Amino acid sequence: PLYLKGTVNQRQKPLTDEKDKLVKPEDVPHRFLDIAMFDKQPLKPQLSGLALEYRIIQLYSREIGRREAKLGFNVGQGTQDLGFRNTVPILFNAAPAVEVVLGVKDFDGEPTSAAFVIRDKRGNVYPNPARRLSPDFFFHNQIYRADGESVNLSPGEYSVEVSRGPEYIVQTHSLTVKPGVSQKADYKLTRWTHPATRGWFSGDHHVHAAGCAHYDSPTEGVTPADMLRHILGEDLNVGCVLSWGPCWYSQKQYFEGKTSALSRPNYLMRYDIEVSGFPSSHAGHLCLLRLTEDDYPNTKVLEDWPSWTLPVLKWGKEQGGVVGYSHSGWGLQLPDIMPNGEREMLKGYGGAPDGWKGKAADKLPDYAMPRFDGIGANEYVVTVAHDVCHFISAVDTPSIWELNVWYHTLNAGFQARISGETDFPCIYGDKVGLGRIYVKLNKNQPLDFDSWILGVRDGRSYCGDGLSHILDFKISDQNKANKVAVGEPGSNKKLSTLELAKPGNVKVTFDVNALLAEKMNDNTESIRNRRLDAKPYWHIERCRVQDTRMVPVEIIVNGQVAATSLLTADGKTQPLSFDIPIKQSSWVAVRILPSVHTNPIWVEVGGQPVRASKKSIDWCKQAVEVCWNAKKNQIREPERATAKAAYDEAAKIYEARLKEAVAD
Repeated sequence: PLYLKGTVNQRQKPLTDEKDKLVKPEDVPHRFLDIAMFDKQPLKPQLSGLALEYRIIQLYSREIGRREAKLGFNVGQGTQDLGFRNTVPILFNAAPAVEVVLGVKDFDGEPTSAAFVIRDKRGNVYPNPARRLSPDFFFHNQIYRADGESVNLSPGEYSVEVSRGPEYIVQTHSLTVKPGVSQKADYKLTRWTHPATRGWFSGDHHVHAAGCAHYDSPTEGVTPADMLRHILGEDLNVGCVLSWGPCWYSQKQYFEGKTSALSRPNYLMRYDIEVSGFPSSHAGHLCLLRLTEDDYPNTKVLEDWPSWTLPVLKWGKEQGGVVGYSHSGWGLQLPDIMPNGEREMLKGYGGAPDGWKGKAADKLPDYAMPRFDGIGANEYVVTVAHDVCHFISAVDTPSIWELNVWYHTLNAGFQARISGETDFPCIYGDKVGLGRIYVKLNKNQPLDFDSWILGVRDGRSYCGDGLSHILDFKISDQNKANKVAVGEPGSNKKLSTLELAKPGNVKVTFDVNALLAEKMNDNTESIRNRRLDAKPYWHIERCRVQDTRMVPVEIIVNGQVAATSLLTADGKTQPLSFDIPIKQSSWVAVRILPSVHTNPIWVEVGGQPVRASKKSIDWCKQAVEVCWNAKKNQIREPERATAKAAYDEAAKIYEARLKEAVAD
């Protein structure tokens, strides 16, 4: 790449501390040339062994005019000419490309932004990714352009793929670039769904402007303007850009404690924090959103922060923040199901070696015990009991791992919510918004960050891949005298809670849509046939029923499937209604797994809290001990006694609830 790409151990020190290791800005203009070997027919990727062979090289220059470069050839270490005679200086004259002005119109004719993947007939991507600088990212095929902006292309024939997030139809067009100075190409986008018109606004609460795939030298990540371009191009109504360990001291300058002034109507951006690369990271990375202060009290460097998550969550919550765990599934891996029915744990964060006979866990809830040895929602089993965690994140790790710990704590009567994220460009570098949360605002209410993020906190939302949607989930009693919508207060003023005097049926209603390719192809089959712990972890193709265009819509009561209806995933919105028996105080949710999942509505029977499963509560109690044994040695000695007391208190809370619970 043109700059220095982030590495496994990205810099967490200030720029000046490592200046001798960085790419110097004055060297960048000399990195104008990209060289690639042409190895397609009639040539072969490897040399044949003949005494003399000819090879074709492809050259791409990001600069125009006369520039010199030295080309050297060898076939591996030790084959270089000692007199440097296999290196020759060549003077190139790079011809200017043609400016192609892009007309980008939304479905309603208004100017907008979109993602463009431009390829020539040989499949080469333009502009050349290796020579890209922000706002175009070198690890992407796509570039983002707004109406009236341009891209420079050499004369020739191209295919152009145009998209704008999962709510739009992906289009492919042909483009002929003729010799000249400038020309124009017009594109009009097509939606298949538009939840925002019904008050459901999308967001991704976990994207990064530095670290992982980003460059970190000579610039440490990218700017807010660069990130906003990507948010707009993927039709994300809200993007939370989180500064974290890599490039922390450079990126934290963008924290304002408010919505960025670069934001636009219906497209908001805000800088906050992921506690990752900090002393508490081993116990679970944290998303701290809606902060007013980004430095933990009495700290000067990030190494001074606490070494476990509860005090950090408490601090974030006390300042009015909305706080929870990132990429929840890491460390909560479940053992495979072997052909003989036994369970066996694999190493790593998903996938299996060739020849492995096991099947990834696919049932919820699962009573096998994870190792709690990762950076997901590990300490959540403790902090949820102390009421300092608003949510756990989903969509960017295996769905069963994420949902399993959540289902167990819901069965124990806790009410943490779920939210959707991408962890761009770390877990997913493809684009922002691969994992999404959709939050409902009041009718005709303009989008503002506080209302939106409080909807995340309150569970007025559903999360998923954006390829299926569950809108306006409500539950009422049979007489429809009492009705409550997800994330909104019921007649008792309690959020998401319907009261029943005694056991009986409730009516569950919502609107739903989904979009599958009409015909299966190699790509869709590839996704469907992958293990559930292989990417993409959430995708509507995993839900397809056999060779149909149907997906199962499931009503979940206390973690169990209470009813199922098959939906034709043709993009059309359909109303669904179910009569569901409620025998005890319960939580109820709707899902198309693994593509979309609502937050719960609680149904309280006779004023009793949810204590839905002794097995789940016992699982949680045991999990506290497993988590402590996995984390204790990484908690600093001065903090360890306080942490142990908090863990013990959590275990006591589960023990008390176990005595109140309904037998399974």
